[in-house]
Amino acid sequence: MPDDPDGPLLDDAAGRLIRPYTVSDGRTRPTYHFDLMTMVVATGTVLRTNLGLDHTHVLELCRTPVTVAEIAGHTRMPATVIKVLLSDLVEQGAVVTRPFNLGTPRPSHTPDLQLLEALRDGLLKRL
Repeated sequence: MPDDPDGPLLDDAAGRLIRPYTVSDGRTRPTYHFDLMTMVVATGTVLRTNLGLDHTHVLELCRTPVTVAEIAGHTRMPATVIKVLLSDLVEQGAVVTRPFNLGTPRPSHTPDLQLLEALRDGLLKRL
């Protein structure tokens, strides 16, 4: 067992000690579409309800733009579970998403206003 009491309940030999479906309240399908390379960033919005420790951990990872795959790797949870948790956070307005691209300009060449506002709000909170 790890020494960090705030970290995920993991056993190096056994893995995660809590079944993934308990984290997502038995839900197996997200309410929003995500792929593994979807970029996610926190908006800085205060959650209206307390969603739990796993949601809070995922939200902390989203303080800077991060992909769904990276969140799954950091949390050691299946990507499907992460997508369900992220759906909850999107519904709360706590995170925004956008498809990952490798520098390909968007067809309209206009910036994603929602993402830029979330980035601005996050940076202002750090000042």
